[in-house]
Amino acid sequence: MKETKAVADSRNDSEMTSLLLGAGFALASLIILPALAQRIGLGSTLTIALRGALMRASNRV
Repeated sequence: MKETKAVADSRNDSEMTSLLLGAGFALASLIILPALAQRIGLGSTLTIALRGALMRASNRV
């Protein structure tokens, strides 16, 4: 019984970690990255490529 609870707790922790990491990548790609790119003068093509990479990373988590 205790082993089942430990496995369930571990799975819940893993899901929460994945959710938070995915949300962080999404936030970074939609808000933070464009703001930083504009600040340092990156071109729009490079910004879009970086945004795409971050979104793909968030989907893999």
